[in-house]
Amino acid sequence: MTATLNPYLADNFAPVQTELTVEQLTVIGELPPELNGMFVRNGPNPQFPPLGRYHWFDGDGMLHGVHIQDGKASYRNRYIQTRGFKQERQAGQALFGGLLEPSQEGFKNVANTALVWHRDRLLALWEGGEPHAVELPNLDTSGTYTFEGKLSSPVTAHPKVDPVTGEMMFFGYSLGQPPYVKYSVVSAQGELLQTVPIDLPVGVMMHDFAITEHYTIFMDLPLTFRLERLQRGEPAFAFERDRSSRFGILPRHGDNESIRWFEAPSCYVFHTLNAYEEGDDIVLIACRTNSTSVLGASPSSHEGDNRQVRTDVPLLYRWRFNLKTGTVQEQTLDDHSCEFPRINEQYLGRPIRYGYAGSTAPIELPKFDGLLKFDLDKQSVQKHSFGEGRYGGEGVFVPRPNGTSEDDGWLMTFVHDETQDRSELVIISTQAMMSEAIARIQMPQRVPYGFHGTWVTLP
Repeated sequence: MTATLNPYLADNFAPVQTELTVEQLTVIGELPPELNGMFVRNGPNPQFPPLGRYHWFDGDGMLHGVHIQDGKASYRNRYIQTRGFKQERQAGQALFGGLLEPSQEGFKNVANTALVWHRDRLLALWEGGEPHAVELPNLDTSGTYTFEGKLSSPVTAHPKVDPVTGEMMFFGYSLGQPPYVKYSVVSAQGELLQTVPIDLPVGVMMHDFAITEHYTIFMDLPLTFRLERLQRGEPAFAFERDRSSRFGILPRHGDNESIRWFEAPSCYVFHTLNAYEEGDDIVLIACRTNSTSVLGASPSSHEGDNRQVRTDVPLLYRWRFNLKTGTVQEQTLDDHSCEFPRINEQYLGRPIRYGYAGSTAPIELPKFDGLLKFDLDKQSVQKHSFGEGRYGGEGVFVPRPNGTSEDDGWLMTFVHDETQDRSELVIISTQAMMSEAIARIQMPQRVPYGFHGTWVTLP
């Protein structure tokens, strides 16, 4: 596939090359006066034409940030200055291959996937390597962050920060040799307290996990990596439909000896919404597909009854794992196709009533045509549509300072109008999802579609 034909290098997936700082942005509507902080979103943005076949996950990390203070907004975007980025910038060309076509130089840590704020530090994340520390509000890269040299594994793109204890949990997975997973706990003060191996029978792509108040949940799902396939000239990744899904539950400060595995039907989960404890049950809510073709692992559809059946449509699911009986129950919560689920993170690991996710558009490319609010108690859903020809990203929940309820706050996301080729940061009241956005901040340049973001309250 040539660069000109790759959809992830065209239109609003195409990279932007200019790093801007614009102090005063036009706002349509009104910014809430109590909203003071910075919205930052990560995503892939290759600085040079890629070598070989380009996968969307390959691009250099670029941060797009909007600083909101006293009813005004400013913008800046910056590349994350990784080692590989600097090497290529010095060479004036791409040096590293990607997921679909690796090069002899191996992979570069592109730091392009997500962000986590912990102990007054912003970390940019890529699940194949160490995090990069980023300064706020200027978005300058401080360098790699290894917890004072104690880090001994990659770091997932989705660490979990307990809103009560302040601890941060993360894991790192390895594909080629065991241990295939290492699990770590960081104290509220930022000290890496423990790293323990978790035994798996084979390496798997484990993108996310979940925590409750007392437990951590791992997902051993059948998107496997096997060197023998590679030696046969086949893709190393494959979705093994006949392999069960396994969910491992261990006490937060436990280890491989204290993990307990539960089996469920074959599936794949990229992102969890939340998990919590309810009596003897551990409850997990996540976006689930029957299979995935993310790395060329398997076809996304199969012939059945003379028609194409999509098996990679993500739906919100709930699992119940009973610690007393060992039984597993799973059920679909809604039939809206959705991904990039988020909650009010003040409730992370605790029972929730509300969840939010991007509404996946009925097209081949991964675009969201709106945001969904799930009321899990009433089993109802509300949709905020972006409008015709407008597509957005993950809706990051920003709690209202001194808010009075779980859903008292806003969702923020970048939206691109493909007819006008304009981007904006849209702010939606989560208690008025069906209404128009309360504010639309006009971006000074196009913001390409990307991955995950966060909101950091600043003084």
